[in-house]
Amino acid sequence: MKQSLQLKFSQSLALTPQLQHSIRLLQLSSQELNQELEVVLQENPLLERMDKNDDGSENGSAFSSEGFSNQSAENSAQKDHEPASEHPQQDSLSEDYFGGTSNHRWEENNSPDDDSDFVFQEAVAPSLREHLISQLKLMPLSSRDQTLSMVLVDAINEDGYLEQALDDLASLLPTELEIEILELQTALKHIQHLDPPGVGARNLSECLMLQLQLLPKAIREENNLIFDLSLQLAEHHLQALASRDYAKLKKTLRCDDEHLRVAQQMLKQLNPRPGSDFTQLAAGHYIQHEIIVKKVKGHWVASLNDEVLPKLRINKLYADILKCNRNSSNQYLSSQMQEAKWMIKNIEQRFSTILRVSQAIIDQQSHFFEHGEIAMRPLVLREIADELALHESTVSRVTTRKYMLTPRGVYELKYFFGSHVATDTGGACSATAIRALIKQMVTEENPKKPLSDNQLTEVLLKQGIVVARRTIAKYRESLSIPAANQRKSL
Repeated sequence: MKQSLQLKFSQSLALTPQLQHSIRLLQLSSQELNQELEVVLQENPLLERMDKNDDGSENGSAFSSEGFSNQSAENSAQKDHEPASEHPQQDSLSEDYFGGTSNHRWEENNSPDDDSDFVFQEAVAPSLREHLISQLKLMPLSSRDQTLSMVLVDAINEDGYLEQALDDLASLLPTELEIEILELQTALKHIQHLDPPGVGARNLSECLMLQLQLLPKAIREENNLIFDLSLQLAEHHLQALASRDYAKLKKTLRCDDEHLRVAQQMLKQLNPRPGSDFTQLAAGHYIQHEIIVKKVKGHWVASLNDEVLPKLRINKLYADILKCNRNSSNQYLSSQMQEAKWMIKNIEQRFSTILRVSQAIIDQQSHFFEHGEIAMRPLVLREIADELALHESTVSRVTTRKYMLTPRGVYELKYFFGSHVATDTGGACSATAIRALIKQMVTEENPKKPLSDNQLTEVLLKQGIVVARRTIAKYRESLSIPAANQRKSL
């Protein structure tokens, strides 16, 4: 075969470094964008944040949200519109069965000297281990008992449960100490009388019983019958209580509906995770909204949140140096100048795109802002992409981990997209709206005769929404709503 050279012309899409950078910035969340900017600001001397004057106004000209907010209002006028650890598994009763946990927190006061500047510092709450040990040190225990108690404290998990068996813990201790199980049992009793009530329990049943036994004597004597009934439920009948087998419970405990209901309420006031109040929340999981939605002259309008907009500008000193010396020795400053301009332009384009997409979503879902989830209409990414002449992947990047603050709460932009279910009139109903209807029906149902999935299906069918029973079950589970037999109450 004879070799030859051929010249062929073709077109292909080439991603320039600037375009790649713009795409990457678009998919970052607000927190990630700030982290990215901190790195860039440290590496590029020509880029700097804009300082504020004493009156709070911005010093100098730079990228801000004012232009976008005005642009949003102008766009609205052009459209002819009128001016939010694993737990012990010994029992099947979930934490949701109980009432909320307490808000116990420790605070410390800083007392700086009079001649020093006062600096507010957020109090650091002690860990569960530190809280327990501080109490043990105040108890009149022997050195041996205190040491054994601290060994048990180290074996307590963040929910306040002792996970390891005492026999296993004894086998881990040095044999020359000749530790007996009775000594560990005594040490555990000391811990179980500490704050928070229920700490040191080995299962949910023991945890609830400890909390009941630590109730004030006056409460126990005043409700002696209910107290005894609650103890029996906690010790022997949590499984039946979890499955709502009230008929079996009333027969076994020989009580009526009213006594069983009050005893059940007493258990619900207890905390199934006594150590949860001391669990340190993971840092960096805060949600910061980029968009604020308000109703302006009868029309819902999106504007950028000025708090998340980076205030950037070119450093004037270095810019003047570069302007006066445009020779080869300043290649480094020239490249840094170009990168700084790219960064400012790409960030401006990022927020401009977020605002455009947000306004388009608001226009499509205006009924949601007026009436709530029930009025949500089916919407897919392609509809917004076609309306704004954007690629579908761009809309996907914009709506991921970007949030808007509305009068109804904070929502991720992607929340407003969803599948649809057909209606008997040939139309479509949003899956979000169906979930809202299910939630509303369950809230308004008779707790003694909760609606089954089949009954929910029939109610929706009467409203013209054709949906299968298994779909109802899937939506119900996604809302964390138990099955009908689990929702039944006295």
